[in-house]
Amino acid sequence: MSLTVASLGRQQWRELSVPDALPTVEAPWPVAILAGKLRDYIDRLGSVWVEGEVTQWGVSGGNVYGKLKDCEADATISFTIWSSTRSRIPADLKQGDRVVALIKPNYWFKGGTLTMQVYDMRHVGLGDLLERLERLRAQLREEGLFEQSRKKPLPFLPHCIGLVTGRDSDAEKDVLRNAQLRWPAVRFRVRHAAVQGDRSAADVAAGIRELDADPEVDVIIVARGGGDFQNLLPFSDENLVRTAAACATPLVSAIGHENDRPILDDVADLRASTPTDAAKRVVPDVAEELLRVQQASMRMTTRVTALLTHEIDRIAQLRSRPALASHDWIVASRAEDLTRYVARGVELVDRCVERAENTTRELSVRLRALSPQSTLDRGYAIVQGPDGIVRRPHDAPNGSPLLVALAEGRLRATSMGEHPSHEHETPDDASTEQSAGRRSPGEPAPSPSAASRS
Repeated sequence: MSLTVASLGRQQWRELSVPDALPTVEAPWPVAILAGKLRDYIDRLGSVWVEGEVTQWGVSGGNVYGKLKDCEADATISFTIWSSTRSRIPADLKQGDRVVALIKPNYWFKGGTLTMQVYDMRHVGLGDLLERLERLRAQLREEGLFEQSRKKPLPFLPHCIGLVTGRDSDAEKDVLRNAQLRWPAVRFRVRHAAVQGDRSAADVAAGIRELDADPEVDVIIVARGGGDFQNLLPFSDENLVRTAAACATPLVSAIGHENDRPILDDVADLRASTPTDAAKRVVPDVAEELLRVQQASMRMTTRVTALLTHEIDRIAQLRSRPALASHDWIVASRAEDLTRYVARGVELVDRCVERAENTTRELSVRLRALSPQSTLDRGYAIVQGPDGIVRRPHDAPNGSPLLVALAEGRLRATSMGEHPSHEHETPDDASTEQSAGRRSPGEPAPSPSAASRS
């Protein structure tokens, strides 16, 4: 006679069931039996040390709820650190750290869930993902892709904005709503792409290239809401980052929240902390711009009015000066000076002419005094012999032909030899010598041997 659950109660089944007996269709196990066996089996596993990378780290009520990913295989487990255990582990543990943890599987009998309770956790080193990202970040920095000089300025008022984001995402709604509230006339070209998963990096890169090739797009925004470290990894993909760096259109990165920092943020021309911040940074506020225009107009009006007033006052001051009050004041004030200068000039010219005349007269007198003709005009004569001017008696011996130069004309004569001194001197000779001895002052005495009476 076979026993079934229908003929026996649950308590009797538990008492009569053999641990090794397998359930059948006619004799299935109650859920409590399966849950109890699972709990007993998991409890026998005990604690185990595991190594992995923290990809999620959230604190709630003093407890930590996170995820631990295998460093090589695609395997992830969830873990819980109660507040009592958290006080004993390093306080600087965070997302991206590579750790070893003492974990004990815990099966919750009532809820039917399996949790990994952490009793200890220690640093091992930088996680593989974070280490790979840091190496890529350092390589791109060495290539100059993070240089500020490469950053392109955003247009003041973009007419068309390209948006790469997830379909029907909150990030898309935030960007569109805030941008249109600030400037209703702004237009968008939206390219939907997967923002998480294996194909998200390729989809986002294709959207950037498509919008960059559109000549009407003035600026591109890549937007995604918040997420854990692992969900944001596609935005640090090398192909995506290099596509953004080669983009000719200014690009704004609005990935995650303020604390999230994918490599795309470093390459983009502008990093926005959130999608809402991206809309505010890219699109100006029409109300603020109108207020600025009004303020600028008022400042220009005030400045121009002050400038005109200053120039009017300056012109009035210039017109009140004597130089402009009377047109003939310059001639009247300078007429006396002109007359004085003319008289002074005439006086100086007359003095110069008089001084020149006196100098000319003195030079003329001196020249005439030195002239041989003056000597001849006083009655002297120049006697020349065959050998030149006769200076001594023996220069003209008896019978020598002579040429006597007078004041007017010349005479030929013949020498009769030397005349004895004071012999046969006639009164005419004496008077001639006396007259020769009386010279006017300033006249040079003629040479006794060169000039004689004819």
